Amino acid sequence: MRAVDNPYTPNAGREPVLLVGRDDQIESFDLLLQRLEKGRSEQSLIVTGLRGVGKTVLLNVFGQKAEERGWAVVEYEVAKNDETQFRREIGGLFRRALFQLSKKEQWKELGRTAAGVLRSFTFSIDPHGALTAGLDADVVEGQADSGLLSADIVDVMVAMGEAAREQNKGILLLIDEIQFLKKEQLEALVMGLHKAVQKKLPITLVGAGLPQIAELAGEAKSYSERLFKFPMLGPLSREDADEALVGPARAEGAEFDGEALLRAFEFTGGYPYFIQELGYAVWSIAEDDNVHLRDIDVAMRVVEDKLDSSFFKVRMDRTTELESAYLRAMAQLGPEPQQASEVAKLLGRTSEQCGPTRSNLVAKGLLYTPSHGLASFTVPHFDQFMLRFIPKLIVPPLRPRKGQS
Repeated sequence: MRAVDNPYTPNAGREPVLLVGRDDQIESFDLLLQRLEKGRSEQSLIVTGLRGVGKTVLLNVFGQKAEERGWAVVEYEVAKNDETQFRREIGGLFRRALFQLSKKEQWKELGRTAAGVLRSFTFSIDPHGALTAGLDADVVEGQADSGLLSADIVDVMVAMGEAAREQNKGILLLIDEIQFLKKEQLEALVMGLHKAVQKKLPITLVGAGLPQIAELAGEAKSYSERLFKFPMLGPLSREDADEALVGPARAEGAEFDGEALLRAFEFTGGYPYFIQELGYAVWSIAEDDNVHLRDIDVAMRVVEDKLDSSFFKVRMDRTTELESAYLRAMAQLGPEPQQASEVAKLLGRTSEQCGPTRSNLVAKGLLYTPSHGLASFTVPHFDQFMLRFIPKLIVPPLRPRKGQS
């Protein structure tokens, strides 16, 4: 089949030609916007799930739907940063949102006030106003200038929400990789949203992150569970996975036979990113407009090689020797969540000795802790990759502590 007609899109965050299995989350988001527009409260969303389940795709869909309703939409992908950089980035996002609400010459009183509050928020790191260029507003004394991140974020979000309501619009802040926010940063945003909800303002944030984010949000503020729903995206059902493959192909005049679909589901496990990779690969392999089992078998080897050299390996490149051994030990025990004590036993160490390694892997986004004492891979099929990548478990020797010979 012609490469130019290939309907599959195995790119990070790229919406597939056919989005299936996510209707519940989209309906929840539509309800959120509609209720905020009416001045009503509704729990916002932080979508969680493993890598490759389509969290970023869903955020992009949310953004498009909000824009269609006339909302100002700003997107933020979290990278590890300090408070100064965080202020700089958040201030820039809300500056952009203010200009999306209306042209500067059309700002009303609360829009001009919001501009001044943004100047206050960034004044300590940008006294000359480069970050808020074009706002042409004086610093509002006593607003967003306390130096306390949580208090200042509250002031900014309230001012921005009031400016949005004045324009009969709303503001949506989309945050990807939200689990990488520092506790004080997440706490500040949660507090800002909480105050906006209390004041019935049309401003909200919707996030996406790895499964540990629900626990992290709860640790940041105990009332987070009342502000957010935490829908967990998993693999697609067999029916939806088949449709994700068949639908785009059918639109181009191609079909999959039953055996091919079964083998495809066994290989991908229903994970959307793997489905897109397999569909993309098999498109150039099939000799006619009907994809057979033999085509899937060839495509599987192509996809596995590609994933090993990119999707999987890029994560291994950030690990130390001991971290790699820890991951390999987990893979040897199986794909399900593993007890820390069992992993440590394979490594010839105690759980306490392995604790820092495990914590580092969580911080790097390679593991998450579904419950106390357990750890699981954040990347589907990572256990299979580890067994291929490191055929034999090799345990680094224990290094003596300082002062020991």
